[in-house]
Amino acid sequence: MALTRNFKETIKARADRDPEFRVAMLQEAIDAFLNADIQTGKTILRDYVNATVGFEELGTQLHKNPKSLMRMLSEHGNPRADNLFAVVAHLKQREGVLFDLRPQ
Repeated sequence: MALTRNFKETIKARADRDPEFRVAMLQEAIDAFLNADIQTGKTILRDYVNATVGFEELGTQLHKNPKSLMRMLSEHGNPRADNLFAVVAHLKQREGVLFDLRPQ
Protein backbone atom coordinates (compact mmCIF):
# COMPACT_ATOMS: atom_id res chain seq x y z
CA MET A 1 0.00 0.00 0.00
CA ALA A 2 1.45 3.35 -1.05
CA LEU A 3 1.77 6.18 1.40
CA THR A 4 -0.40 9.16 0.57
CA ARG A 5 2.01 11.71 1.99
CA ASN A 6 5.78 11.87 2.11
CA PHE A 7 7.30 11.51 5.59
CA LYS A 8 9.37 14.69 5.26
CA GLU A 9 6.31 16.64 4.15
CA THR A 10 4.35 15.32 7.12
CA ILE A 11 7.10 16.27 9.59
CA LYS A 12 7.46 19.72 8.00
CA ALA A 13 3.71 20.37 8.13
CA ARG A 14 3.57 19.38 11.80
CA ALA A 15 6.66 21.45 12.66
CA ASP A 16 5.17 24.48 10.88
CA ARG A 17 2.02 24.40 12.97
CA ASP A 18 3.20 22.98 16.29
CA PRO A 19 6.03 24.68 18.22
CA GLU A 20 5.88 22.02 20.96
CA PHE A 21 6.56 19.34 18.33
CA ARG A 22 9.65 21.24 17.14
CA VAL A 23 10.96 21.57 20.69
CA ALA A 24 10.27 17.87 21.35
CA MET A 25 12.24 16.91 18.23
CA LEU A 26 15.19 19.01 19.33
CA GLN A 27 15.02 17.60 22.86
CA GLU A 28 14.87 14.02 21.57
CA ALA A 29 17.96 14.60 19.43
CA ILE A 30 19.88 16.02 22.40
CA ASP A 31 18.72 13.17 24.65
CA ALA A 32 19.92 10.66 22.07
CA PHE A 33 23.35 12.32 21.91
CA LEU A 34 23.64 12.38 25.69
CA ASN A 35 22.78 8.68 25.82
CA ALA A 36 25.48 7.81 23.24
CA ASP A 37 22.92 7.06 20.50
CA ILE A 38 24.67 9.24 17.95
CA GLN A 39 22.92 7.77 14.89
CA THR A 40 19.45 8.45 16.28
CA GLY A 41 20.48 11.92 17.41
CA LYS A 42 21.82 12.78 13.95
CA THR A 43 18.70 11.42 12.25
CA ILE A 44 16.32 13.40 14.45
CA LEU A 45 18.44 16.54 14.18
CA ARG A 46 18.55 16.18 10.37
CA ASP A 47 14.76 15.81 10.28
CA TYR A 48 14.43 18.86 12.54
CA VAL A 49 16.67 20.98 10.29
CA ASN A 50 14.84 19.85 7.15
CA ALA A 51 11.47 20.63 8.75
CA THR A 52 12.46 24.05 10.08
CA VAL A 53 15.34 26.24 8.98
CA GLY A 54 16.76 24.06 6.18
CA PHE A 55 20.43 23.37 5.55
CA GLU A 56 20.99 26.30 3.20
CA GLU A 57 19.80 28.85 5.76
CA LEU A 58 21.51 27.04 8.65
CA GLY A 59 24.78 27.12 6.72
CA THR A 60 24.39 30.85 6.13
CA GLN A 61 23.61 31.52 9.78
CA LEU A 62 26.55 29.44 11.03
CA HIS A 63 28.95 30.51 8.26
CA LYS A 64 29.39 26.87 7.25
CA ASN A 65 28.96 25.06 3.97
CA PRO A 66 25.41 23.61 3.88
CA LYS A 67 26.71 20.44 2.21
CA SER A 68 29.18 19.96 5.07
CA LEU A 69 26.32 20.27 7.55
CA MET A 70 24.28 17.73 5.56
CA ARG A 71 27.21 15.31 5.49
CA MET A 72 27.82 15.84 9.20
CA LEU A 73 24.27 14.70 10.01
CA SER A 74 24.15 11.95 7.39
CA GLU A 75 24.12 8.26 8.26
CA HIS A 76 27.87 7.96 7.72
CA GLY A 77 28.75 11.46 8.96
CA ASN A 78 31.21 11.80 11.80
CA PRO A 79 30.70 15.27 13.25
CA ARG A 80 33.30 16.91 15.42
CA ALA A 81 31.93 17.85 18.82
CA ASP A 82 32.50 21.57 18.29
CA ASN A 83 30.53 21.54 15.04
CA LEU A 84 27.71 19.44 16.47
CA PHE A 85 27.42 21.59 19.60
CA ALA A 86 27.45 24.77 17.50
CA VAL A 87 24.50 23.46 15.49
CA VAL A 88 22.59 22.40 18.60
CA ALA A 89 23.29 25.70 20.39
CA HIS A 90 22.12 27.70 17.38
CA LEU A 91 18.93 25.67 17.00
CA LYS A 92 18.15 25.97 20.72
CA GLN A 93 18.59 29.73 20.51
CA ARG A 94 16.46 29.88 17.37
CA GLU A 95 13.71 27.94 19.16
CA GLY A 96 14.10 30.06 22.29
CA VAL A 97 14.58 27.10 24.63
CA LEU A 98 16.99 25.97 27.30
CA PHE A 99 17.49 22.37 28.32
CA ASP A 100 19.04 21.19 31.54
CA LEU A 101 20.07 17.85 32.98
CA ARG A 102 18.46 16.50 36.10
CA PRO A 103 19.22 13.36 38.05
CA GLN A 104 16.60 10.63 37.82
